[in-house]
Amino acid sequence: MKSTMQTTPLLISQLLRYGTTVHRDSTVSTWTADGARTSTYAEVGQDAARLANALRGMGITDDQRVGTFMWNNTEHLVAYLAVPSMGAVLHAINIRLFPEQLIYTAVHGGSKVVIVDDSLAEPFSKVLPKLPAIRHVIINGDAVSDEVRTAIAQTEHVESVRGWRELLDEQQDTFDWPEDLDENCASSMCYTSGTTGNPKGVVYSHRSNYLHATGVVSGLAMRQAENFLVVVPLFHANAWGYPYCAMVSGASLVMPDKYLQPEPLAQMMEQLKVTTGAGVPTVWNALLQYLDEHEDADVSSCRMLMVGGSAVPLSLMRAFQERHGIEIIQGWGMTETSPVGSLAVPPGHAEEGSDEYWRYRAAAGRLLCGVEARIIGPDGDEKPWDGESVGEVEVRGPWVTGAYYSNGTESDQQLDDAAAKFDDGWLRTGDVGLLTHDGFLVLTDRSKDVIKSGGEWISSVDLENHLMGHPDVVEASVVGVPDDKWDERPLAAVVLRSGASPSADELREFLSDKVAKWQLPEHWTFIDEVPKTSVGKFDKKVLRQRYADGDLEVSTVG
Repeated sequence: MKSTMQTTPLLISQLLRYGTTVHRDSTVSTWTADGARTSTYAEVGQDAARLANALRGMGITDDQRVGTFMWNNTEHLVAYLAVPSMGAVLHAINIRLFPEQLIYTAVHGGSKVVIVDDSLAEPFSKVLPKLPAIRHVIINGDAVSDEVRTAIAQTEHVESVRGWRELLDEQQDTFDWPEDLDENCASSMCYTSGTTGNPKGVVYSHRSNYLHATGVVSGLAMRQAENFLVVVPLFHANAWGYPYCAMVSGASLVMPDKYLQPEPLAQMMEQLKVTTGAGVPTVWNALLQYLDEHEDADVSSCRMLMVGGSAVPLSLMRAFQERHGIEIIQGWGMTETSPVGSLAVPPGHAEEGSDEYWRYRAAAGRLLCGVEARIIGPDGDEKPWDGESVGEVEVRGPWVTGAYYSNGTESDQQLDDAAAKFDDGWLRTGDVGLLTHDGFLVLTDRSKDVIKSGGEWISSVDLENHLMGHPDVVEASVVGVPDDKWDERPLAAVVLRSGASPSADELREFLSDKVAKWQLPEHWTFIDEVPKTSVGKFDKKVLRQRYADGDLEVSTVG
């Protein structure tokens, strides 16, 4: 028996129309050297139509790709809405990739038009000659030297270089958004950060983005009254879905552009009355230090910050909540999961401040409705949701990728590596963890980062989180290093607070009542900063290589 329901496709254009009409008075503010510049969602909708008309004039039809090389700003939001809604595919290029990875992803994605922020035009001009598919470049902003603009214009395969505002002002502010698109067709694409091998392309559909947005809005209880600070880059992991969440909920957005340092972030929060936000732990850790040192900074409007990308130390959560009244909500996901798969919102029965409450808060989160997960042990068997059985996390669902994008140029080895990421329809996440009876995911490590010592596993994440609970430790990263007797042993790399000088022995003693004695690191190094990936995660492969090359001053204690 079939239902009597209509089968209207779930399209980004529906979100665009809804957000720019029903929530037409909500705003997006972009931070500048002179403060914020603000547009309403109604104005965003008009610019989206203008951009779509301009791209049609450049020959963008069907599912051709349009790239962005941009910070978080109003114009990037416009592209997120306009490009998929017109039936094309948005490719947000990660500006922080190493040049060879940037070139690989841009060529592999195959964009014909790229929108570039003026502050990024110079580095973009240096890689442009190696991106032969690009025919048109749109530059957002006027702060581009004649030399850089000429270099872009004279690139052999480039047919035109236009300024964003000049180009859009030539266009009509209405567009006939196609309504006959298949909801399963491509809307946008992002590439993984490529920590091993070349980055892999993930292609999102209209349906997946639509459902993901509604899931996140529900999970975070996003409301029209919110002012949401989007620190997570729009060029990373589908911007965590926030451009589309904003259209669903009507929450106003605050875009930091290139101003990602603690002081301007604190100014944005104070002046624009930010109520909530999203970003990686390293950003919020730096903000916390700034707030602790500047008591006159007023962030009292902010009630919650969502954190993802890597595990959040419990000490960071407690510090924000107890000293500044800001609740940290941890989320888990990947580029491959659109990316949000779980959110650590404690259940109602957990009394605030209790041990149970903080256990829930420290988890990777409860699975969102629509995301299925299972735990596969080293023996290949599925483990129960008992809060104890540990294995690799595998997931599936309507916003989880079932494959990686192939343009037909990959080697057999690349194709084999990509296929190995899937297990009978489930995505192998590479995360090691467990599931509780009520669907909370607790991660213990990445499979490639777990320390295998004497036939047992040591969680590098647990050691890091405990170390960052020490008042004199700003950052800590733990990696496994070779050991003749135990196969691997933990090496703790520690960044100390300015003026602090605890010894390795003191830090080891601090850990002694928090982990089993055999898990205590005996190898220690003190460094100025933990190396990080393009999206702010600890880059442990760099630490391992520095250790192997003898570049770290290591002491052995215990």
